[in-house]
Amino acid sequence: MPIYEYHCTTCGHDFEELVFGDALPTCPACQADATEKLLSRPCRCVSGRDSIDPSTFSQAASACGSGGGGCAGCAGGNCASCH
Repeated sequence: MPIYEYHCTTCGHDFEELVFGDALPTCPACQADATEKLLSRPCRCVSGRDSIDPSTFSQAASACGSGGGGCAGCAGGNCASCH
């Protein structure tokens, strides 16, 4: 199911929402209808077995966290708090 990131142009709040169809959700902070979909960056997590440059491995591994991706809140690398 698609979870998208949105930005409220009224109060500036960034949030995630499970969306069906093309309808824009209302802001959970201020209930405004003035929201816009954000472009999310993909996160690629690497394991120690991948053949990558050792000088960038620790940086790539730490970006994914211990849960396999993203921040502790989403563990997917695709939320408004860790982008």
